[in-house]
Order: sequence, then structure tokens, then C-alpha cells
Amino acid sequence: MRIAAAFVLAFLGAVVPPTPHSFRYVREVTVTDAPPGAKNACAILDAEVYAHANPLADLRLYAGGQEVPYAITFSGTAPTGDPARILNLGSKSPRHLSFDLQMPPRAYSAVSLTLDAEDFLASVRVTGLKSLSDPAPTYLGVFTLFDLTGQHLGRNTNLQLAESTFPYLHLDLAFTPAPPNHTLHVTPALVAGAEIPPSRLAQTLYTPVAQAYSIAQRGRETVATFTVSKGVPVERVRFELDPSDRTNFSRPVVIAARAALRDEAKLRTAPPIEQLSGNISRVDLTEAGQQISEESLSVPAILAMTAQENADVEVAIENGDDHPLALRGVRLEMRQRKLCFPVPPEPATLLYGAPDVAAPVYDFERIFNPAEPVRAAMLGPEQPNPLYVAPPPTKRPFFERYPQLLWVVLLGVISTLAVIAFRSAKRIL
Repeated sequence: MRIAAAFVLAFLGAVVPPTPHSFRYVREVTVTDAPPGAKNACAILDAEVYAHANPLADLRLYAGGQEVPYAITFSGTAPTGDPARILNLGSKSPRHLSFDLQMPPRAYSAVSLTLDAEDFLASVRVTGLKSLSDPAPTYLGVFTLFDLTGQHLGRNTNLQLAESTFPYLHLDLAFTPAPPNHTLHVTPALVAGAEIPPSRLAQTLYTPVAQAYSIAQRGRETVATFTVSKGVPVERVRFELDPSDRTNFSRPVVIAARAALRDEAKLRTAPPIEQLSGNISRVDLTEAGQQISEESLSVPAILAMTAQENADVEVAIENGDDHPLALRGVRLEMRQRKLCFPVPPEPATLLYGAPDVAAPVYDFERIFNPAEPVRAAMLGPEQPNPLYVAPPPTKRPFFERYPQLLWVVLLGVISTLAVIAFRSAKRIL
């Protein structure tokens, strides 16, 4: 009976539990002592892990020869914002509006206003209220909003606040027309809505995937190219400008991904499998006596094809008739992922690179609380695993080696069944 069971398991390809000898790559894990008393530690996973691990199914953590359970956390994609109810909206004087906002019952650090106007500047005085009749409102600051689309410099209608929890905010807005508009008409209908983004503390963190320092000019485009290994996520493109260049700009960006090719000529002519677009901008100037400073140097870019194959990624800034930007680098990034685990009494190592290993299931994933304090852990450089033993070559299944015989067998079975059905029908008749 045991022999038969062993034969069946071997025939079906039963999964054999992995050992440290099963993995191609190894990295030392160093755990800090801070904060004291924390029982768990977390290490940031980088692009090398994703390039050589099998969708993270073959990650194993060992300490003192024993497997250590772990959980993988993702820097949460910021949830959609909450609407804020506009109250007491009215005009105090020409080009001067005021209103209250009923804020969501959580911490917040920004307000995004929807203003139905173009080519304007707005000075916004914000105070926090404990109630609509609060006799002592808390001053939160004066902010400048703008729309300079007529000057090709973009738009910003977001208020960046200190972390706050006031149930109400009071806003006083004073509008000024900006060139080429000289007849700005301000009415309460101009305020079309307000949304409260996630708190700054809840924003998504990112980890670099690839960096391009060599930037090329192609006609009126500034182009950076990358090769991204299969399995490495790409979720944002970040641009770094030379600090000495204070040019104001607003430029379209196109991100294109193609199957990785070694032939440069074919790379230039191969059509993109995936293409995304966005915009980067910077405004740093004084307009109508108001100082404006706003910068947006990243573009969301979730590329799906890198999960399936190696990809050549091209990032192009469309300059039009303007001078190219003084770029110091362009970076592809992924949402921050962390490997979290109970701190072992002995030094730990991370192993990966065994494609046929099944994903582990740990109770630690269920009980781990990412909100609790954890120690910082760091992964050492990736090294070939000196204990690695290559598995013996497996013989391909018989019908995979001779697929034509499968059709012969199927036709034979169908013919046999047809004969049996025909004879059974004759007996019934």
C-alpha cells in the first residue's frame, strides 16, 4: 500500500518541502535594536528580489537552520478622497468668496477645491473650527491657488495644511485675474466642490526600481530608456531636476513599454505594447504681488506587462518649442513592499530563486499587525547561495514528448466508444 501511494505521489509530482539547498540566491538580514521591545522587524524588498523570486512564492527566511514565518506588507495605495460638504457659501465683495467645509471624521492634511474658472490667482485664508459657531477659530495659514493655463504653466487648487482634525474649516478666498484674462467674474457658482485627500501620513511610499542618468534628446523630446526584468513592478515615474535650473514649465510625458529586444534598430521601430501619459510641471514666480510655488515631478505609471516578461521602458518628455529641462535623472519606482517577521534569536538569511517551490502559508500573516512598532531590518547584497544544489533534470511527460500520439489515442478511444454505442443500439432494436 505504501509503495502504491509513493508511486501515485511521484506520478502526480508531489511537492517536496524546500530546504536551504533549493534556492539560487541568498541575502543576509540585519535587524536593528530600535525601537526597543519591538518583537517584529520589517525589511524593504527591492527590485532584485522581484527579478529573481517566483512572484514571491519562493521567498524563505531561515535562522539557525529553522524556517522563520513572515508576512509581506504593501504601502497602501492611498484610498480615494472623501467629499467635504460646502456650507454658508456666499460673496463678501466683488471677487471675494467665503464658505465653511464640513470635514470627514479623520485626520487630514490637504483640501482639493474644484473651482470653475481659468486664468486666476486666489489668496485663501484658512481657519479651523470646533463648531460652526466657534468663537475662537484657529488660524491655519494663507495659501495661494492659481490657474495659469493661458501662460502654459498649469493649475493648482490644492491647499496643503498641517495635519488637522477640525470638524469644520472656514475659507476666505480673494480672487485676482491672471493674464491673459482681465475680466474675471467671481460668483458663488465658481466653487463647484471640495474633496479631502488621504492624510499625508497615509500616503503611498515608493521604492526605486531603475534609474536613468543618461538622458537623450530626440527631436523635440527628452528621452530616458530602461530595461525592466520580468516580475518587477513599475508603478510610478519620478523626475529629478538640476537645482540650479528654476525654469517654470508644464510638459506632457509619455511612458511606453515594449518587449525587451537587444537589437536597437528593432527597439526603435517595435510598436509599444503598453502606453501611458501624464504631465509634470513647476511654477515658482510672483504674479500680481503673490508668490506662487508649486511642483509636480512624478507621474503614476502602472505597467502591467512587466509582470509577464522583460520589458524596455521609454519615458519621453514632450518639449514642444521650449528648451529641454535640465534633468539630473529619471527613476522608475514601485510601491514600497516590506518583509515582516518575528525577530529570531539568531542571524537570519533570506533565500529565493526556486521556481518550482510552492508558496508558504504562515499563521503569522494573520496575526501580524502592521500598525505596531517594528524594528528596521536591512537586506544585504544579493549573493549566489553557496549551498544551492541544482535539481536533477526531469524527464518531460511521454505525451509532451510525443504530442501526435495523444491524438492517436484520443481517436482510438472515440472510435471504441462509437462501436460500443452502435452495438448497444442494435441490441435494443
